[in-house]
Amino acid sequence: MGEDVLAAFEKGLKEEVSPTGKDIFRQLIENARIAREESVPMCQDTGFAVIFLDIGQDVHITGGDLYAAINEGVRKGYREGYLRKSILGHPLERKNTGDNTPAVIHCRIVPGDKLKITVAPKGGGSENMSGLKMLKPAEGIAGVKKFVVEQVSLAGANPCPPVIVGVGLGGTFEKAALLAKEALLRPVGQKSTLPEIARLEEELLTEINRLGIGPQGLGGRITALAVHIEMYAVHMASLPVAVNINCHAARHKSIIL
Repeated sequence: MGEDVLAAFEKGLKEEVSPTGKDIFRQLIENARIAREESVPMCQDTGFAVIFLDIGQDVHITGGDLYAAINEGVRKGYREGYLRKSILGHPLERKNTGDNTPAVIHCRIVPGDKLKITVAPKGGGSENMSGLKMLKPAEGIAGVKKFVVEQVSLAGANPCPPVIVGVGLGGTFEKAALLAKEALLRPVGQKSTLPEIARLEEELLTEINRLGIGPQGLGGRITALAVHIEMYAVHMASLPVAVNINCHAARHKSIIL
């Protein structure tokens, strides 16, 4: 777990008013400590391996299939790390692949001569609480806020709060969903560089924390640690908004080669 998440836990412990909520934050901090010191997962759901690739346009990858190499890395990591294998090869037949492959891979070509690999395991409980809505443009910012808050409210305790809420605003149907997931890669609490979006993040966080769901759904002031919004251009006839919720175990790691 990153230092950003631990810092958010400490902040939550100070700000939470519910005695039960405070105790849960203490347990989360202790759980994170044990996981780090003993090199074990902090949650039994070690997730779907979601991989983001930023490939420099001057990079030439040789020696085999890049996607096959990534899946082999996932296979090796989950086996050698004794991580739970959660992936089923067919959504209806429901047979486990036994090695947590295939991964979900998102690839982007960027300037430069480096390859950045970001691994973001995503648990099923929080992923199931995702949502996307194609709003009417006239619904505007009020419609966006209403949908995001309602989605978190409907999620309740299912995504293991305190959560991080990723929001994708704009683009197309699929772009909004990807933006919401990418928003979760930002360090917890790091605001948007766009002032109007940063304000919206703060307003949404305030409204979500008024829901009273609290840590682990047992009531309290802190339901969400942060709201992160990523935005993209949009067709004049559309206003898509997507919500992707991360549980408190917000796990992601990057390496640049």
